[in-house]
Amino acid sequence: MEFILNLIFIIAGLGMVASVLLQSSKSAGLSGSITGGSQSLFSKKKGIDDLLAKLTVIFAVLFMGLAIVLTSLG
Repeated sequence: MEFILNLIFIIAGLGMVASVLLQSSKSAGLSGSITGGSQSLFSKKKGIDDLLAKLTVIFAVLFMGLAIVLTSLG
């Protein structure tokens, strides 16, 4: 049982890292204002960003919940 929880814990952690890294940047910062970051405003894939944001929340909740459960089991 504990092995399965550890496996799900690792998968949730990797999924959270992947979903965060795949998201596009919300603000371009100073470099975006110099190089014309306003052009990328119209070319964003809004549906994919929303999906990745929801997946990040799901993976984070699963990760934190499993961290608490695995700590209490140990």
